[in-house]
Amino acid sequence: MSAPEKPRLVWFDANRVCAALGVVLIHSTTNFAGRPFPGADTADRIVPVFLRSVGEFSGSEMFFFFSLFLMAMRVDRNRPTYREAITTQAQRLLVPFAFWTLFYAFFRLAKAEAFGYAPQYLARLSDPDTWVAYFLLGRSQYHMHFLPTLFAIFLFFPVMRIAMRYPILGIMVFATLGAMDHVHGYLWSLEMEPLTRAYLVRITKVWAYVGYGFAAFALYSLWRDGIPRGESRLIRRGAFYFASMAYIATLPFFGHALFEGQWGIRGGWDYFGHFLMPLFIFCIFMGGQYRDWAPSWSKWARYTFGVYLVHPMLIDLFDIAVFTSGVADFMNPAALVISRFAVVLPASFVLALGIEKIRPLAWTIGLGPTPWDAARVRSAKQE
Repeated sequence: MSAPEKPRLVWFDANRVCAALGVVLIHSTTNFAGRPFPGADTADRIVPVFLRSVGEFSGSEMFFFFSLFLMAMRVDRNRPTYREAITTQAQRLLVPFAFWTLFYAFFRLAKAEAFGYAPQYLARLSDPDTWVAYFLLGRSQYHMHFLPTLFAIFLFFPVMRIAMRYPILGIMVFATLGAMDHVHGYLWSLEMEPLTRAYLVRITKVWAYVGYGFAAFALYSLWRDGIPRGESRLIRRGAFYFASMAYIATLPFFGHALFEGQWGIRGGWDYFGHFLMPLFIFCIFMGGQYRDWAPSWSKWARYTFGVYLVHPMLIDLFDIAVFTSGVADFMNPAALVISRFAVVLPASFVLALGIEKIRPLAWTIGLGPTPWDAARVRSAKQE
C-alpha cells in the first residue's frame, strides 16, 4: 500500500505559534530581577509559579527542535554540501545574532538606568571578556544564547542524518541529556572562574543537544514516509500521556520556587521531565497532523522568530514603565505577571509585523534579505 498523502505543515506552524506564546509566558512570570518573587508570601507566588510551569511546556529547547526538524527537511530535499549548508545557516543565524547582540548590549542600559545599576553595567561593558561572552555565549540578553548554540548544533548535521536512515536512534536523546546532566553536575562542583565554567557548560550542552537532532531527524523520517491517521491518533494520545508525566516530574522544581521563592536545581527526573518536554509536545502536534488546522496558524508562524527576538525588549520597557511610574507598588505578583504577558505578547507580534514592513530591517527577524544581498540583487538586475 502506498503511504497516505502528507498533510501540509500547518500543524507544525501551530506548534511554533504556541511555543512563542510559551516563551513569552516564561519570561513574564518573574519579578524585575528574574526571580520568583522571593519577598512575597507563598500564596502570592501561586499564580506566577503555576504560569511558569505552563509556559515551560515550551521554551528555547522547543525552538531547537523546530529548527532541527526543518534542517532535516532541507537536507533531505536539497542534499546540500556541508559547506553550503553551514554557510546558509551562518547567514540566517549569525548575521541577525550580531545585530541583536549589539542592540541588546546597549539597550539594557535603559533598564540599568531606571533600576539604578547603570554604573555597574557600564563597567561590565568596558571589560573585553564581556563582549567575548556576548558573542560566543549570547549573554547580551537572557534569550540570545539560542542563536550561537543552534548554529553550533547545526555543525553536527551529518551525524544526525544517521537517525534519518535509522529512526530508532532518535531515542539517543535520553542518553545525551543524561550525559549532559552528569557532566554539568561535575563542572558545578569544581572551583573555577565562572566564565570558564560557562564556556565548558555550553560546550557540553552543544554536544548533548545533538540528541535533539537525532530525535528531530528521526521524526522527520517517519513523517516523510507517511504516518496513517490511526497511528497519528495513537501518537497523539501517547504524547499527551508522556507530556503529563513529564510535567508531574517537574513539580519538585516548581514546588521549591513556590515555597522558597528561589529557583531550585533541576536533577533526576525533574531534569528529564523538563528537557524531554519539547519532544512530547512536538509529538502531540505531529500526531494531530490530520486535524483541521486553520490557515491562520501559518500566517502567524512566520513572525515567531521575530517574537522570540524582540519580546525581552518589550518586557524591559513594560518593567521600566510600571516601576518608574510607581504602579508596581500597587500590583501583587499575579497582577504584574498577567498584565505583563497581556501587554508584551500582542505587542511582540505587532512589532514583528512592523519590522517586516521596514525593508532595511526585515532581515533582522529572518523576513527579508540583508541590505548587502539586496544591493547585490539590484546590481545584477541592472547589469
